[in-house]
Amino acid sequence: MKLSIADIASLTNAKIVGDDPPKAGFISGIAKIEEAKEGELTFLYLSQYEKYFPTTKASAILVKPEFKKTRADIIYLEVPDPNKAFFKIISAYFAPKFPLEGIDATAFVHPSASVGENTALGKNVVISAGCKIGKNVKIFHNTVLLENVEVGDDSLLFQNVSIREECKIGKRVIIHSGTVIGSDGFSYTMENGAYVKIPQIGNVILEDDVELGSNVSVDRAVMGSTIIKQGTKIDNLVQIAHNVVVGEHTAISGQCGISGSTKVGKYCVFGGQVGVAGHIEITDNVLVAAKSGISKSVTKSGTYFGAPLKEIKDAFRQEAHIRNLEHYAKRIKELEKKVAEISEQLKNSLER
Repeated sequence: MKLSIADIASLTNAKIVGDDPPKAGFISGIAKIEEAKEGELTFLYLSQYEKYFPTTKASAILVKPEFKKTRADIIYLEVPDPNKAFFKIISAYFAPKFPLEGIDATAFVHPSASVGENTALGKNVVISAGCKIGKNVKIFHNTVLLENVEVGDDSLLFQNVSIREECKIGKRVIIHSGTVIGSDGFSYTMENGAYVKIPQIGNVILEDDVELGSNVSVDRAVMGSTIIKQGTKIDNLVQIAHNVVVGEHTAISGQCGISGSTKVGKYCVFGGQVGVAGHIEITDNVLVAAKSGISKSVTKSGTYFGAPLKEIKDAFRQEAHIRNLEHYAKRIKELEKKVAEISEQLKNSLER
């Protein structure tokens, strides 16, 4: 592939610097700054990668306008956000196509199911009774949809995905390998010293433009629906329990777990391994740092950390004190010794 520098600048609204007089600039690929070769485009947006700039072999680089352009052998593309511009180029020119066409001979489609035009089914795909599959959907190998599942237009389901009965998948949804939608919630009651399973008669709804990573588990509701709302992105190895509602455009990182009947607001961000207790509510625009534990409702937008959860400035202040405990203990002993000495002196003075 050959892309002109001019076309890239037009796509990203970049200002071209270092190409005077203008050359017929082209790139043949893209790469990280430390790996780029001649003829490739790279980008620089974090200061810790500036150390690679003197030695990069890239022919063109996306940089912020204030970046010091000390090399004359490279073409600069000035943009406010090189990171976003670079990924815009990837999306426009280099995004994978995921080739899959037609319905494989080994796929099973129940006679009562409907499959939209231009939808492709891979090897050993199972589409059960009553399913409704939209247009331009790709469902890869060994994926199983049980009864009455709905999948919206332009969705992409990778291999070995399982979607249980009655679940509804919106448009342009992406579900990665090994993910399970609509497994039973973890709901039991104790009777005569033994756990008795509570039937899970609800479903799961994934709204439009949701993306789930690999090996995610979204449990069906006991009654009603577990809902992942529009535009939300969920990383690998995340557990969403029964009757959870996750608001629009929220991002949940790997190994998080959200317990049953909890409601998460819109535009929230959870770092890795965040644990959330059940039956609580988290308001909109809450950012939670990695390895935090949320045991109570969060009613105020902001950034939080810790277990139990605290506003991040309070959490960091307490962490600083914890790191200084040994120093504090030493000072306390010294103060206790001084107090004891002063007390002894006062006692002796009074006795005289």
